Amino acid sequence: MSQSNGGKGPRTVALVGPYGSGKTTLLEAVLFANGTIPRKGGVSQNNTVGDFSPEARARQMSVEINCATTRFMDQSFTFLDCPGSIEFLQDTIFAVHGIDAAVVVIEPEPAKVQMLRPYLKRLEDLKIPHMLFVNKIDKASGSLRAILATLQDASQTPLLLRQIPIWENEVVTGFVDLALERAFAYREGKNSETIDISDKEREKEARYAMLEKLADYDEHLMEELLSDQEPDREEVFGGLRRDFAEGLVVPVFIGSAERGHGLTRLLKALRHECPDVNLAAARLSIPVSGDVYAQVLKTVYSPHGGKLSIVRVMQGVLKDGAVLQTSSGEEARVGGIFSLVGATQNKLAEAGPGETVALARLEGVVTGATVTSGKTAPPKTAVEMLTPVYKLAIQAADRKDEVKLTAALAKLMEEDPALKFGQDAQLHEMTLAGQGEIHLRVAADRLMSKYGLKLNTKPASVPYKETIRKSVSQRGRHKRQSGGHGQFGDVELVIRPLERGAGFTFLDRIVGGVVPRQWIPSVEKGVVEYLKEGPLGFPVVDLSVTLCDGSYHTVDSSDAAFQTAARVGMQDGMPQCSPVLLEPIAHVKIHVPNDATSKINAVVSGRRGQLLGFDAREGWRGWDTVEAEMPMSEIGNLIVDLRSLTQGVGTFEMEFDHLAELTGKFADQVVAAKKAAKDEARAG
Repeated sequence: MSQSNGGKGPRTVALVGPYGSGKTTLLEAVLFANGTIPRKGGVSQNNTVGDFSPEARARQMSVEINCATTRFMDQSFTFLDCPGSIEFLQDTIFAVHGIDAAVVVIEPEPAKVQMLRPYLKRLEDLKIPHMLFVNKIDKASGSLRAILATLQDASQTPLLLRQIPIWENEVVTGFVDLALERAFAYREGKNSETIDISDKEREKEARYAMLEKLADYDEHLMEELLSDQEPDREEVFGGLRRDFAEGLVVPVFIGSAERGHGLTRLLKALRHECPDVNLAAARLSIPVSGDVYAQVLKTVYSPHGGKLSIVRVMQGVLKDGAVLQTSSGEEARVGGIFSLVGATQNKLAEAGPGETVALARLEGVVTGATVTSGKTAPPKTAVEMLTPVYKLAIQAADRKDEVKLTAALAKLMEEDPALKFGQDAQLHEMTLAGQGEIHLRVAADRLMSKYGLKLNTKPASVPYKETIRKSVSQRGRHKRQSGGHGQFGDVELVIRPLERGAGFTFLDRIVGGVVPRQWIPSVEKGVVEYLKEGPLGFPVVDLSVTLCDGSYHTVDSSDAAFQTAARVGMQDGMPQCSPVLLEPIAHVKIHVPNDATSKINAVVSGRRGQLLGFDAREGWRGWDTVEAEMPMSEIGNLIVDLRSLTQGVGTFEMEFDHLAELTGKFADQVVAAKKAAKDEARAG
């Protein structure tokens, strides 16, 4: 499949990078410079094209992908403004599968460089061409070369400096383009102005460093440099296009989105060097054919307009009304095609290869799916799914909205697949899990703004259990006479502890028919019913109950009577067995930059965790993975600590490992809280 560059077909570019780096401001500046919008809005004024949702404007931060199509010179570009908070990273992961290139926006602050790694890592793994835009260069306080050295630590791909700043009185007033060998002075509210290169030695040195890096992948260029022969401009630009498309280098540009500085050179680089849609289609293993293929980058539900699927057309011409199928064989009819500029929709009759558009009413088609008009099912795209790290118990504030809540949550999770809904039968709880506190707050706000549903939330309950430490033999007798047939059941139970993890065993040791065969399952049923809540108020595990004796009445004995007798025996016997609380312990893997590892060790110890060791995180230069065993009760808000200690980029994964005895004040607090909750429920 062709991997051509520099053509005039539509391109789709993602703006990615950490929170606060200026991606939304960059999008606004690009749209204004291209004449797509009549005036430039500002994030603080809540009037930008991006971040138009009420949830984004309330927080003045991106909380979802925003899409805007514009034209630069003679070419169409669709920009996807991706959220900067790590809590909304899943949106970015889905979207970048269908793009041609990414512009990674970063501030000129070495202290914030570690925040880049989660974004660069995904782009590197997916082999997506990307360039860096050092934004807010007018506020830079240090050497760009020093900043670049720090940036290189976050990138496994070599950085290629394309521009050097011009400094006057410790302020950046322009730049030298090393490929063009031209200098430009920034002009407020206008295009940059070409000026003479004042420091030719510095320019020559920086240009030679750029050419040397290109020569690592070009033998002819290497020979020219070794023989002091100046390569011609077309050869240099050819190398830049090729190395960028192949992901061999990461070009670095500078500018200021707020002031509109550096935009033209950035857009020209994208126009000339950004690969076309064929390269993205090849990454997705889309076969070359006459059929339409499209990749679903994002799903949106609007309160009045219904479902919109933002898709990239990878091949063919997609027409309104077309029937498309997914890799699972599901079919859906396109109910409208729209180009987007933020919240503004413009209806189209069709969309050609490379265009990114919104399709209406593509029912049954989810984010991340590949769809086709062909009869052969399209390839399935493997998309990384992030592990939830924060969970809340939820319920509708108004009981009558519970059914409505379930349907609304289904739509919410289709929009945001990082959300996970659960129902715990043991704890009688509905839960919503995601990537952090803000993530779930945004989800709750969306339920209110889109569906009029208010949520009550609280920390998710911990699934404590209880067990016993010693054995007891206990009689259980149930006798009642109330006219007609009475009720009679009589059993003797031996209750014994089992080793941890053994579960529950029921044994029948009846001889001589003192308890008839037909009532023995009733005894077991009564025992099991009791074990749902032991003396401490929690499910009981790791014990055996043996039915060893009993008696019956030929008329009054029944299934219900023997069930009740068994419950009476358990209720009287269990408190004598030294009941003890069991808390769930999880095996946790915490992933953090290595400069935070020692702090994380302290966090684990402070949360009653046991450190198991740490090692370099596989595939993540400069990161560690700390392994530990921690009580699940201490993990509920662990992510809050991790994020505060790692500039928002730390994360973890966990799985249940074992149950451990919990005694002392912690156990007393858990039991007291359980009793208080039961008393409150009865009172309510």
